[in-house]
Amino acid sequence: MAEYKLLLEHSHDPAFKTLDGYLKTGGYDGLKKAIGMERQAIIDEIKASGLRGRGGAGFPTWIKWNGIAKEKTQTHYLVCNADEGEPGTFKDKQLLETCPFELVEGMTIAGFATQADIGYVYIRGEFVDAAKALRNAIDEAYAKGYLGKNILGSGYDFDLHIHMGAGSYECGEESALMSSLMGERGMPRLKFPHAPLPTVSGLFERPTVINNVETYACAPYILKNGGEWYATLGASTKNSRGTKLFSVSGHVNKPGNYEIEFGTSLMELLEMSGGMKGGKLKACVPGGSSVPIINAEACERAIIGYEEMSEVKSMVGSGGCMFLNEHTCVVSFIWRTAYFYAMESCGKCTPCREGTKWMEQILRRIIMGNGQPGDMDLLMQITQQIDGRSFCGLGDAAAWPVAAALRVFPEEFEYYIKHGKSMVQTAESKAMAPGWQQPVLA
Repeated sequence: MAEYKLLLEHSHDPAFKTLDGYLKTGGYDGLKKAIGMERQAIIDEIKASGLRGRGGAGFPTWIKWNGIAKEKTQTHYLVCNADEGEPGTFKDKQLLETCPFELVEGMTIAGFATQADIGYVYIRGEFVDAAKALRNAIDEAYAKGYLGKNILGSGYDFDLHIHMGAGSYECGEESALMSSLMGERGMPRLKFPHAPLPTVSGLFERPTVINNVETYACAPYILKNGGEWYATLGASTKNSRGTKLFSVSGHVNKPGNYEIEFGTSLMELLEMSGGMKGGKLKACVPGGSSVPIINAEACERAIIGYEEMSEVKSMVGSGGCMFLNEHTCVVSFIWRTAYFYAMESCGKCTPCREGTKWMEQILRRIIMGNGQPGDMDLLMQITQQIDGRSFCGLGDAAAWPVAAALRVFPEEFEYYIKHGKSMVQTAESKAMAPGWQQPVLA
């Protein structure tokens, strides 16, 4: 399959960031159609489309929208998770900077369907250009009656606000995001079944729907062209429909964002991004740093789809696809990943707070040439104690890459522990020889 541009079709055109330019390409046709429909009919179109959350979990979008109470007795909120802190992922950044009206229209459609009164876009603090582009789009939408009171004469009122985060990876987790949005510390909350779902009691203890930037951006096209049309994209997969943005980086000749149809092979995505640079393909992290690494043989078999990627023991994730060449030291790569998660742990729960730090320290000891014979078994045991036992998904995200690297590339860890150096002697691995120092975690 070739690259299929739906969300990014006009991203190259500066005029697409303006309301006039957006309208000329058919912008707001989806909203105009939606406000003439019953709210449940809108949700049914989303269901027919097969749209799943694009933030990483792949949860069916219509279930969230349908979970909001039909009889409105209190304020409903709509939240967009634009934090995008997953290393290797930068797709939402481009959408916000070049296609901001897709998000504004998508959230207005979602707000109408769920009877939301107020929407918040929680943007990663470093995304200044993205926030400026979105601010301009929101201001234009207000000026022309696409936001605010009585939108397009429909009688529907909807206000949309921007909230800048402070660069915390943890605030990409939806309950921590809501806590941060309310002025609390960015730490996760209790979840179902111990606490109500956000659709029952979320932001300010009111019914709340939370979706990702890319997810909302799909809504205008689904409403405009119909859910059945959207479901034809990716029809070759088991249960993955539409297009998906992939942020391709690593050892490729043309890194960047690529929009593909589900069912495309991973090797086709590699070809789109210019092929390998500096050596043969060795490994790939297909969906962001938290996703299990796979080797070249698995890459040859991998089809991009939520169920299909599980067949090669990995995930679609958030779409941060990192290709690694034959000169990559996997041990050093995984240490860098573990260091990130140890630094970003909020410290609320013991498995994550202690486990991420412990994994980083063991991996650092190995790359400094002081590995011990039982380190691989110890690392695997720690991943098993973190995975599924932490308060939120950050613990799982920290455990999966380490466990996968130990499973897929055990020989590299064994060699490093036995010889005190990498079996792949790159400049990076030489710099991490004995005597090299990294600040100790507090």
